[in-house]
Amino acid sequence: MLENKLGIKSSAELAKEEERISKKKAAELFENGVLDNLEAGKFSTLQTIHKYLFEDIYDFAGRIRDVNISKGNFRFAPLIYLKAALDNIDKMPQSNFDEIIEKYVEMNVAHPFREGNGRSMRIWLDHILKNGIGRVIDWSIVDKDDYLLAMERSPVKDIEIKYLLKSALTDKINSREVYMKGIDHSYYYEGYTTFKTENL
Repeated sequence: MLENKLGIKSSAELAKEEERISKKKAAELFENGVLDNLEAGKFSTLQTIHKYLFEDIYDFAGRIRDVNISKGNFRFAPLIYLKAALDNIDKMPQSNFDEIIEKYVEMNVAHPFREGNGRSMRIWLDHILKNGIGRVIDWSIVDKDDYLLAMERSPVKDIEIKYLLKSALTDKINSREVYMKGIDHSYYYEGYTTFKTENL
């Protein structure tokens, strides 16, 4: 159970409110043109997105996590290497689709925030794709189970996630509906965001 600004003590209630508030904030992020003024592919941009989505819910919004986290048998980047990993991701090329997805995979391994990585990173990914190749992902046609499995395997082999996301590319880069599908928490991440943490 994460400490939150809402004073909620129930995990189920927190998840419901978190989804409602973050979706509202994501819509504002799109409608207010905030993304238009951010540099594509930078961690600072991901921080801005995360802070915007979750600042009304968590004190740690936009802040690099201060705990090690894992999911199942997979450990995300250890704290001791996290800052260096983020610096390296900033320097990764993003001139074509493959390079952009490779950068997305590395950011997923870094998992820089305590919570809300998936939603923030999908907005971040679409922002890079939009600016780099004039396309975004139509998340409504990406199968949830295929996506989760491909993301879990992507640090070892990224061919699956590349194929899955390339098949869902669209030129509807200014569609609010397409954009909002990327942060549909209940569809993509139900049961996926329960992480083990190690407080240091």
